[in-house]
Amino acid sequence: MTRFPKAYADTVQRLRVPLGFLLLAAFAWFAQPTLRSIVWGVPVAIAGLLLRGWAAGHLEKNKKLVDSGPYAWVRNPLYVGSLVAALGLALAAKRPLLAWLFFLFFYFVYLPVVEQEEQHLRKLFPDFAAYERRVRMFWPTIPRGESLTHFRWDLFWRNEEYKASLAFLVALGYLFWRATAN
Repeated sequence: MTRFPKAYADTVQRLRVPLGFLLLAAFAWFAQPTLRSIVWGVPVAIAGLLLRGWAAGHLEKNKKLVDSGPYAWVRNPLYVGSLVAALGLALAAKRPLLAWLFFLFFYFVYLPVVEQEEQHLRKLFPDFAAYERRVRMFWPTIPRGESLTHFRWDLFWRNEEYKASLAFLVALGYLFWRATAN
């Protein structure tokens, strides 16, 4: 089921990085963290980063259909992890407005990109249709059976997942600075 026209999805695919920088500017501008909000938000953000890292350690882009690790639970764990991490940062920033902005960004930018990526995977991997019936796009499904594929650090590094952790550390440093600058 496609919610967005291809032309729109193509446009947001190209603009998602510049739009992400606008979202970053909104985060920096609107954040009003306290040490208490940071304590509440950071564990949520870390959970999202851990999910992303776990997914990156299983992902072999365009080489094979990955259905192990978090991909056995949800088809798009990198995006789910990003949304959870963003919501954790919004909690830490103590601004519900930021949570809404992150959610809207996810819906109007990342959802069309995910749909486009899944169309690509349908063409690339004939068994994607069965995987799609078994595992939901974003909401976790209890896996059937056990996978013999395990997390691989070489994939984590090749997929450059460490960059998400570095970005999180910068955001966290900024929040601590803002919380203690008074």
